Amino acid sequence: MFRQHCLNQNPKSWHALAYSLLVFLLFSQSWPSIMADEKVAKPHTWQDAFKVLGISWNPDGTLNREILIPMVNATPILTDPNNPPLALSADIQLSPESKAYVRLYIPVTPPATTKLPLIIYLHGGDFVLYSASTVIFHEFCNNIASQFPAVVVSVEYRLAPENRIPAAYDDALNAIFWVKNQALGIGRDPWLDYADFSKVFLLGSSAGANIVYHTALRTLDFDLSPIKIRGILLNQPFFGGEIRTPSELRLIDDPYVPLYVCDVLWTLALPHYANRDHEFCNPIAGGSYLGRVSRLPRVFAKADEGDPLSDRTTQLVELLLKNGVSVVYEYNHGGFHGIELQNTTAAQSLYNAMKFFIYSTGVTDHEDSHASY
Repeated sequence: MFRQHCLNQNPKSWHALAYSLLVFLLFSQSWPSIMADEKVAKPHTWQDAFKVLGISWNPDGTLNREILIPMVNATPILTDPNNPPLALSADIQLSPESKAYVRLYIPVTPPATTKLPLIIYLHGGDFVLYSASTVIFHEFCNNIASQFPAVVVSVEYRLAPENRIPAAYDDALNAIFWVKNQALGIGRDPWLDYADFSKVFLLGSSAGANIVYHTALRTLDFDLSPIKIRGILLNQPFFGGEIRTPSELRLIDDPYVPLYVCDVLWTLALPHYANRDHEFCNPIAGGSYLGRVSRLPRVFAKADEGDPLSDRTTQLVELLLKNGVSVVYEYNHGGFHGIELQNTTAAQSLYNAMKFFIYSTGVTDHEDSHASY
């Protein structure tokens, strides 16, 4: 069960508070033995990792998730003109037989004559934590819908270990099929009238970026017309592998994504038979998807030097370029994993880069390759 609180008001001020809670938990709980006088760290245990993550086992094998980052309700109407939300939002149930839903966002004042790009968003949380309604991701989507502007479809996907990968990929793909049906006019939500279904983009942060990458590859098996996925955006994607990269070794005890915690998360998220060199975790290790990589649309990838996972992103970019995929790679010196959730300057820089990528991506199927390191 989630011990997260739902708030009815516009949560602008919760953006910083929520991340502060997360950072506090990471710093205060993950290092109970950060060696006051010891020169060598003690080995970390699963119990240490569970403390960091704010999770514990329930008797039935499910997780009790205890991190108190608020969840917020959607804001479907403008109730206070003197204190308007950044964007309007509404929760849409995808089927009466399941709990699957998406949170739909539009600008408060959408353009009357211009269609907006449609962005399908997958939130972070290492496959184990959080929701589309968690305040930090809700505000992220508010900013995108408002600033770009764009129509945003934020996907509520099932979490591990109750639902291990590829359940999250399945949920993302189902959300794309829902968008396709919207484009076909099947049960069309009025807000989707603002969307340009020929300019659809998949965007994910951390684990969400992993989901975006694998889901984009899976979409290649289907006819999605009349929608057209023009690009995918990978913000600090959550990948791994059995052999450590130089950035992982350099930042092995990183306060935001320490490697021992990542290892536990992957054990919780991957199928029982898989290790960290499975393609779900390590996309360059092989597997069934490699033959499809060259068919991917244009890719935006972003990494930070202070993120232990940054080498994984660089390796993926190199694989994409080798396969002739058009890539824009934003590699920032300094920074850390999730910096845009804490630093407003970094957040705005990311918004600007993503907006430029989306609005500069043409309607042709082939773009000039570009990589910036």
